[in-house]
Amino acid sequence: MKIKNLLRIPQSKYPVKAILRWLWHAWRGNRLQAVLNAALGLLGVAASLMSVWAVQNAIDVASHVRSGSLYAAVALMGVFVLCDFGVSIASVWVRNILGIKAQNRMQQHMLDRILRSEWRGRDSMHSGDVLNRLELDVRTVVEFLTETMPNTLSVVALFLGSFFYLFSMDAMLAVVIVIMLPLFMLVSRLYVGRMRSLTRNVRNCDSRVQSVLQETIQNRMLIKTLEKDDTMVERLEATQSELRHNVVRRTAFSLFSSFVLNFGFAAGYLIAFLWGAIRMYGHTLSFGGMTAFLQLVARIQGPARNLTKLVPQFVSVLTAAERLMELEENPLEEQGAPLHVAADGGVGVRFENVAYAYADGEREIMNNFSFDFTPGSCTAVLGETGTGKTTLVRMILALIRPDSGRAVIYNGRGESYQLSSLTRCNFVYVPQGNTLLSGTIRDNLRLGNLSATDDDMLNALHRACADFVGELPDGLDTVCSESGGGLSEGQAQRIAIARALLRDGSVMLFDEATSSLDPDTERRLLANLLADRQRTIIFVTHRMAVVDYCDRVLRMERL
Repeated sequence: MKIKNLLRIPQSKYPVKAILRWLWHAWRGNRLQAVLNAALGLLGVAASLMSVWAVQNAIDVASHVRSGSLYAAVALMGVFVLCDFGVSIASVWVRNILGIKAQNRMQQHMLDRILRSEWRGRDSMHSGDVLNRLELDVRTVVEFLTETMPNTLSVVALFLGSFFYLFSMDAMLAVVIVIMLPLFMLVSRLYVGRMRSLTRNVRNCDSRVQSVLQETIQNRMLIKTLEKDDTMVERLEATQSELRHNVVRRTAFSLFSSFVLNFGFAAGYLIAFLWGAIRMYGHTLSFGGMTAFLQLVARIQGPARNLTKLVPQFVSVLTAAERLMELEENPLEEQGAPLHVAADGGVGVRFENVAYAYADGEREIMNNFSFDFTPGSCTAVLGETGTGKTTLVRMILALIRPDSGRAVIYNGRGESYQLSSLTRCNFVYVPQGNTLLSGTIRDNLRLGNLSATDDDMLNALHRACADFVGELPDGLDTVCSESGGGLSEGQAQRIAIARALLRDGSVMLFDEATSSLDPDTERRLLANLLADRQRTIIFVTHRMAVVDYCDRVLRMERL
């Protein structure tokens, strides 16, 4: 414990056993590539050892120590060289083609896990940090599982094959060469602990750098108007400086460790060379045997070096796996088939004595809140900032759950169900702000209904007062950049409303959905939305023009 404190090794968030179990589960989906890499590695080992024998044989034939055809011996050398080339080409193909598939598969799994997990009201991680983990940490884990570990099998095989080959030629030398390895293994645990701490610091700093870059690019218009270009560059420099500092610390520790290991390997090689030279001087070893001696020593030390390099790779994958495990900490939402509530007699939403406070515990947002959004009603939800309007929307969509009380969806037949992720299919939701994704207008609309036809899309655009789309040169295939770039805020908002209208939901929920519209367009849009009163409509708004179209008003008050 004293040595651990001296090296400043912090307590890890997850025990190594838990991380290894997670890695084992992740490996199960990448078995094919791992097995192929292992098989190719073993073939490479066989070709490498046979080439050592072929070189020894050719030299002995050339020096008349062994009888045989020199041309045949050299040809045999060429065969094993070609075999080695073939294995190398196949390894590159498997690594590049199957490797990208494995990386894509893990990214898809992690993204699916994030999207299906419960939303706790506030994101604990910056989106730049999450992206950094999904890119770099996923790559580290996949490369370790599909390349490093299978290659380790071939490294061990090469080490053992070379050792026994050398042992058959000179048992004492073989033992002397490998006797230093246990000493290096004894200090590996301390090395792993310290290196894991340093690597974690580097990865966290790298995530913060990406977060600064992402936020700056996303908000560059705001930064320009505030004239804070230099401030953001200085913020990036400060974050990068911290990253450089941690990289220097990790590199210094790594170089010191490498120096100690390489010194030991160099000493071993010199001992082997001297040993072989003495035997040659005493005529107990041929020149070909001496050549094989040195090649075998290199093939023993090469795998041994690679095994020591496995330690920092192991450290990196522990850190990467730990960071990916943190993305999975939030429990999954309720999984299953969507629960469509029959629209007989209309569909409503009812709150009964609901209380809710966010996890930070600063204050209660709701306390003994009750309200019934009756089937077919049109309700305006009003209130100042901080009164719980956003919380109400999130609870209706089952993004959060009441701390106490009940929130249910029901129909005219008397059927009622607790609001959950499975009941989300019954809602048509339009969030506030510009929520378009990059791509064509058609791509954005299809997010509302993947099976929507062009006629369905044009009809929804008409109801949303977005007929201007038909006048664009490319119509539905007009390309929008990030956040609907190329469109005005009002145009983007109306397309977002049309996207929501393509959903077949019985309850329509609009969160400040007309905030960017001029009064005339807003009136036409509201008239279109309210022309069919078969759906229950909820408007969260500050605009009194919306209130005039509603038959009920809910005023939220700050607790």
